[in-house]
Amino acid sequence: MTAPGQGAGPAAAPEQAPDQAPRKGLAAELKNAVTPRAALLVIGVLLLQLGFVTSYVGALHHPTPHELSIAVVAPPQVAPKLVQGLESVPNEAVKAVTAPDAETATQQLKDQKIYAALVVNPTATEDVLLVANARGPSAARAAEAIVTGLEKTQGRTVKVEDVVPLAKGDANGLSSFYLVIGWCVGGYLVASILGVSAGAKPANLHRLLIRLGTLALYSLAAGVGGSIIVKSVLDALPGSFWAMSAVGALVVFSVGAFTMALQCLFDVIGIGVAVLIFVVLGNPSAGGVFPPPMMPPFWRAIGAWFPNGAGTDAARSIAYFDGSRLTQPLLVLLVWALVGVGVAFAAVLGRPSHVKRELVQE
Repeated sequence: MTAPGQGAGPAAAPEQAPDQAPRKGLAAELKNAVTPRAALLVIGVLLLQLGFVTSYVGALHHPTPHELSIAVVAPPQVAPKLVQGLESVPNEAVKAVTAPDAETATQQLKDQKIYAALVVNPTATEDVLLVANARGPSAARAAEAIVTGLEKTQGRTVKVEDVVPLAKGDANGLSSFYLVIGWCVGGYLVASILGVSAGAKPANLHRLLIRLGTLALYSLAAGVGGSIIVKSVLDALPGSFWAMSAVGALVVFSVGAFTMALQCLFDVIGIGVAVLIFVVLGNPSAGGVFPPPMMPPFWRAIGAWFPNGAGTDAARSIAYFDGSRLTQPLLVLLVWALVGVGVAFAAVLGRPSHVKRELVQE
């Protein structure tokens, strides 16, 4: 105790409350708040967004026919002139072929070998243009415009007949496309959720098998569920229910397995790569809004080799064309599924054993 009258000595510095601690500068706060990894991820998202805009607008903003296959059914003395007239349309818009008769041309339309057929009537001035709106209304309209212009120069008219019409519930021919897009979304989302919740790369072979089994069950449910909606609930698409469901299950599994493989290779960044592949590139090139002959070269070239395009081709074939030309899209989907499963197995089996033990313990 200090004696009365004596000085208390130097006053002790007051203690600072925790909320009165010296504040860091804005630059330091920003550095702590935004790590280099977060900054790279934000830049990656920006690039994906710009890629999305570029891909969709680039593929769909100006549909122009390119090598649109049109068959000519006409007497031998007339057919060469019509073929030459069609092939002279600028920018290689038409790929003209000949067919012996209207029945053959109709079957070629149903087999998806051609997009339209001009059947000349030698005894009158009105000809018939056979189209298949189920393969793409925009292609049918383009064929009609081209043939109408050619016929007009020769003083003739043309009547359009739709030999493979769209279902009443599929007015614009987009139901098969959006069905497949929904399946693709489910595939990469479920794989992403499994990765985020349990680690991007499975800890061991057993966990990988469990994850693939879960994906397989989900794929079956998604395939059947999608078919129920578009067929039984909305009556949007005709065709075999079980064939459509099988295609849906394969689409979901192929996209999910490949997304799983990307996560094994690139961790959480693999989800972004999956979005780039299936959303930015796969959706606009799938041939849903416009069939391949109506799209620019890049998207026309890649569309059939992505699950989106292969699935759309398969679903449309089942719905409208009695399953014709199914082999290629099914093989494409199978390859994506096998590559995804193979890469995931390789990533898990190639991991050092001590890392596997650590992950299991976690």
